[in-house]
Amino acid sequence: MNTWNDPSLPVGRRVDALLAAMSREEKIHQLASFWERDEEADVPAPEPAGTGEHDGDADASDPAHQVAPMEDAFKVGRQGWEESTDGGLGHLTRVYGTDPISVAEGAAKLERLQRDVVSRNAFGIPAIAHEECLTGFTALGATVYPAAIAWGATWRPALVERMAGCIGADLHAVGVHQGLAPLLDVVRDYRWGRVEETCGEDPYLVGTLGTAYVRGLQAQGVHATLKHFVAYPASKAGRNHAPVSMGVRELEDVMLPPFEMAVREGGVAGVMNSYSDIDGEPVAASRHLLTEVLRERWGFAGTVVSDYWSVRFLEAMHHVAGDYAHAAALAVRAGLDVELPETTCYSHLGAALDAGLLTEAELDTAVRRVLTQKAELGLLDADWEPASGVDPQRDLDSPGNRAVARAMAEESVVLLKNDGVLPLAPGARLAVSGPVWEDVRSFLGCYSFPNHVLSRDGGRTTGLEIRDLPEALRAAHPGEATFHQGVGFIDGRAEDFEAAVAAAAAAEVAVVTLGDIAGLFGGGTSGEGCDVVDLGLPGRQGELLEAVLATGTPTVLVLVTGRPYALGEYADRCAAIVQAFMPGVEGADAIAGVLTGAVNPSGHLPVAIPAGRGGQPGTYLAAPLAWHADGISNLDPTPLYPFGYGLSYSTFILTDPAVSAAQTDVDGQVEYAVTVTNTSDRAGAEVVQLYLSDPVAEVVRPLKSLIGFAKVDLEAGESKRVTFTVHADRTSFTGVDHRRIVEPGQILLAAGTSSEDRLEGLAVEITGRRRVVGEGRVLTTPVAVTPA
Repeated sequence: MNTWNDPSLPVGRRVDALLAAMSREEKIHQLASFWERDEEADVPAPEPAGTGEHDGDADASDPAHQVAPMEDAFKVGRQGWEESTDGGLGHLTRVYGTDPISVAEGAAKLERLQRDVVSRNAFGIPAIAHEECLTGFTALGATVYPAAIAWGATWRPALVERMAGCIGADLHAVGVHQGLAPLLDVVRDYRWGRVEETCGEDPYLVGTLGTAYVRGLQAQGVHATLKHFVAYPASKAGRNHAPVSMGVRELEDVMLPPFEMAVREGGVAGVMNSYSDIDGEPVAASRHLLTEVLRERWGFAGTVVSDYWSVRFLEAMHHVAGDYAHAAALAVRAGLDVELPETTCYSHLGAALDAGLLTEAELDTAVRRVLTQKAELGLLDADWEPASGVDPQRDLDSPGNRAVARAMAEESVVLLKNDGVLPLAPGARLAVSGPVWEDVRSFLGCYSFPNHVLSRDGGRTTGLEIRDLPEALRAAHPGEATFHQGVGFIDGRAEDFEAAVAAAAAAEVAVVTLGDIAGLFGGGTSGEGCDVVDLGLPGRQGELLEAVLATGTPTVLVLVTGRPYALGEYADRCAAIVQAFMPGVEGADAIAGVLTGAVNPSGHLPVAIPAGRGGQPGTYLAAPLAWHADGISNLDPTPLYPFGYGLSYSTFILTDPAVSAAQTDVDGQVEYAVTVTNTSDRAGAEVVQLYLSDPVAEVVRPLKSLIGFAKVDLEAGESKRVTFTVHADRTSFTGVDHRRIVEPGQILLAAGTSSEDRLEGLAVEITGRRRVVGEGRVLTTPVAVTPA
């Protein structure tokens, strides 16, 4: 047995032995990838054709069939199968997630590709198979869970971890090694199309939920991949791929912390770079970010993979490289290990080495990381077989998956307003209108298989059993109900509009269901490349709401969206407002449950709901001059419903706040405790949030920032004591000298049920001398919930 094939030996020894035996070309192939995304003449012939009705035969050269940005434009220069694999291969891209194929067909395809990869290199090394998995496994027939923005609305890390475990188990069962999730982007501009893919606008919430996802996925033997490192959502004007203009302080205090949490606390195995350039430096070529921050400061030991074609972008879009060899050298020297989704620039690494653009030691560093990952996944073991452990009959939409999807959906729905019309009275005559009620795809995120792949043919097939809102509402509400679309997501017909308004006028309660349809690059109202100029409701949806409100019928507004929309011009006239953030395959029943009272809403906003269409910056994590408008500007950025806000059919109060000490030193800690009580006769859950304010600091600080939270389940009349342990590190920030510090002075701690509904702050004096905080700081705020 070769040293590298012996699993009883230390991984480092195995990798060093293998690396020493490899030629330069064989090493380069370990940094390469291949995506079978259209007809390739030299790809190994498939097994006998499957008999399923979903055999993929779409022409990928047609822009309508593309599943990634500018996919067709990057055919030039890409390696074919034989070139990619003649000596080995690093990654196989989206074997299951590119075309509508069954699990059995995907398993057979993966096996034949892996066997060919193994046969084409002297060491029998297989490739890492990766897939998208942000809303669940992006494959035909796989459960579509709520979008990440809905994870944020749950404020329930344990549930997110459980969901990720389900996703990881499915991926592992069909031979996938790496999942391209979660996103740890922190929203800075709601106009950005990918808001739906994030967990919200607060770094602590994003980091906590993202780290929970990492733990859940990796517990099943599948490597998670953090996206998009870093600052991708802060692009100018909310435009996808636009440049980022950001100072060191915002980068260090807002954008980097979620990634640091997932590296240090979650032990994540993979990171994917951002497409953006930050102050003129593309992340894909940034040694500072990919090596100095990620590896040297935080101790990340995994692999960095490129976002699709981002190495090529160094030459084609950023113009910091003169040719492919130059681009490849910049990326590898920065710390980017694997070029995805296919090999274009990295096939020129030999030329880069010959030209002195890259050293052999730098190449070896990247290859060593890839081989280490393969060893950890068992891909170097002597007994590895392509079909071993793969279940070609795996049910990707199991009852267990559905139960978790339902729990996620129910806990993510946010009740924003209720004048008493909800829960709906039994037997009330309803008039339901809007585009959401009749198109279940609105429940699904951009990276769900139905919206990401199946929508390419212009149809509405989902490959899943998904209950629509009429069916769910009829089952939950026995009264009479009419359903009229009224308008589409963008346009509509006059007769549909008139019918919907007439039905609302004749009803006891009007339910207007408005929202988004996810798509790619302008193919939807939300999703990658679906950015908006302002935050007005899409298309004619606002007109429909106005017309229904004008009838005088009590109106319940139900929003199923991927971003927050401005509701200031409608909210006062709505009897109730329900916000659901793309709640997945169980979304209809979750929404119907909230409307009828079968579900007690417990979701809280992970982003604010703006009042005006142009209200920016919008995010609550704002400095004083960004938040206050009185006497300064005629534009008021104050949100209609703030970050962290959410109502329930139960009522709660926070009482008896206390701190364990009036002071602590710059390296100490203090406890903050508060009692939460359910003052109603119905069991429910409240999100207790802890905010920090720093009244005087050496640099401008946010007015308040979330440093801890707990979602607390309470029976009717029950009280619980919630205790947060706050280390001085949790008060740290990037000082005037660009070093992270804990500054002596007064801080205020306040519990609340939203960023703007907080108890009076309790003062704690931090004593001692200004302390520079080294690497390895305390990143989290432990919380204990006990009987009061």
